[in-house]
Amino acid sequence: MQLLDWLVIGVFCLALIGIVVWVVSQKNNDSADYFLGGRDATWLAIGASIFASNIGSEHLIGLAGSGAASGMAMAHWEFQGWMILILGWVFVPFYNRSMVYTMPEFLERRYNGQSRTILSAISLISYVLTKVAVTVYAGGLVFQQVFGIKELWGIDFFWIAAVGLVLITALYTVFGGMKSVLYTSVLQTPILLLGSAIILVLGLKAVGGWDQLMDICRIQTVNEYGDHMTNLIRDIRDPQYPWLGALVGSAVIGFWYWCTDQYIVQRVLSGKNEREARRGTIFGAYLKLLPVFIFLIPGMIAYALNIQQGGGFLPVDAAGKVVTDAAFPTLVAKLLPAGVKGLVVCGILAALMSSLASLFNSSSMLFTIDFYKRLRPQTSEKNLVRIGQVATVVIVILGILWIPIMRSIGDVLYLYLQDVQSVLAPGIAAVFILGVTWKRTTAKAGQWGLIIGMIIGMTRLGAKVYYMNAENAAQTWFKSVFYDFNWLFFCGCMLVFCLICVFIISLLTKEPDQNKIQGLVFGTSTPEQKAASRASWNKWDVLHSCFILAITVVFYWYFW
Repeated sequence: MQLLDWLVIGVFCLALIGIVVWVVSQKNNDSADYFLGGRDATWLAIGASIFASNIGSEHLIGLAGSGAASGMAMAHWEFQGWMILILGWVFVPFYNRSMVYTMPEFLERRYNGQSRTILSAISLISYVLTKVAVTVYAGGLVFQQVFGIKELWGIDFFWIAAVGLVLITALYTVFGGMKSVLYTSVLQTPILLLGSAIILVLGLKAVGGWDQLMDICRIQTVNEYGDHMTNLIRDIRDPQYPWLGALVGSAVIGFWYWCTDQYIVQRVLSGKNEREARRGTIFGAYLKLLPVFIFLIPGMIAYALNIQQGGGFLPVDAAGKVVTDAAFPTLVAKLLPAGVKGLVVCGILAALMSSLASLFNSSSMLFTIDFYKRLRPQTSEKNLVRIGQVATVVIVILGILWIPIMRSIGDVLYLYLQDVQSVLAPGIAAVFILGVTWKRTTAKAGQWGLIIGMIIGMTRLGAKVYYMNAENAAQTWFKSVFYDFNWLFFCGCMLVFCLICVFIISLLTKEPDQNKIQGLVFGTSTPEQKAASRASWNKWDVLHSCFILAITVVFYWYFW
């Protein structure tokens, strides 16, 4: 890092401070202001926030590292971003009509209070122990690699980077709330895109162009069935990414994440109306087409450069194994000139800060609205804002306390966490799918669908922890189902099982009151509600959505 790089970073920080000061000066008078930005966000802020919140450590480390290790395999998850369109076209009308603050609150409107409590608890615990922890841990590692600093003032630089990232992000999230998340995303998103695009262009130039990159990656087989790093669709017998499992599993996880997860949907709930919310999802879907090209393919470039240089480009661990997770920060450190490196570091800062800010705001909202307000319904709006700020501080403290655990077992835990979404998603997805498509789905069915999904998911995770550490474990049906069975096929089968359970329980329990679910399920909307939804879109919204789907199809065709 040279002086020019530090100047660029300084200018970025000043711009960020300016936005935050302006946001904080716009007082948060009530909980809607603090958690949803006053429900006044435009499509530009919504789309930018969806994208910036999504881009985090799993992209800077995980996606780029996956590109360096196995090529195009993880691209399925990125191109399932077209499911943001399902959020905009299918779910936004129901969410807007219900005027809810959180996804658990929507489940209470559709089912019962128990469903709300279960989903709130699952979401809050998973955010603090997985998303916050992984982002903070990975942030420390990224900046240690990029800056190339082992120690500063006698302190391990990892700690300075990780704790500093948390504290800076927490400051503007605590005081600014959702508005600070939305408006800083408008600054952070273009910087992130520009910085990552520079990496892509310089990386392709260094490796000798696109054709040269593809030629090098086609040589490397990734399984015994002849598939190469450039193959997106892999043999059905591939142990990690069989084509059918990848398509089904990524779709299940994508649906849960983009259409039902508080972390993403909260940005849509902040829209000033249905039109702005839907157009925000369309803009977000456009942006979501980019991560494969600005993160995964640079990972493949790092692999190709490592091959061209005889193994000297990427770092190796103590055992002599190439550290593929260092792909993106290594490209930043080795390819970029002064000034540009500072810009890309700003992009990395932007990605990590956006993800953390969104996590802090979503987590504090879940606690404040779904737990505190339900226990003390008479709490004033100003006190709810204060409780939200205190909750954010507590979540920040928990995130910092979790860092030593993450660092001590980071690599192992990071692998475990890859399975978390695949076992969280099916039960929640089943409850939402049937909840908005079938009027006969009952409150008890929704409640037990969540419980069954949670039990199966925790059993799967527990089995993985046990069998990965057990020596000479007996081959039983339990091990075959909950450990040996491919994780993507397990995810798909789990969704089907949860759907069947919800369906059967609905038939065995009392039919829901039609007045309670009016406007929350297909076939229950009033003529006025239908007319309002129809007036919120035009032919351009349809054309843009079709264009995004067409790009997705072309991508699958090219990398088939």
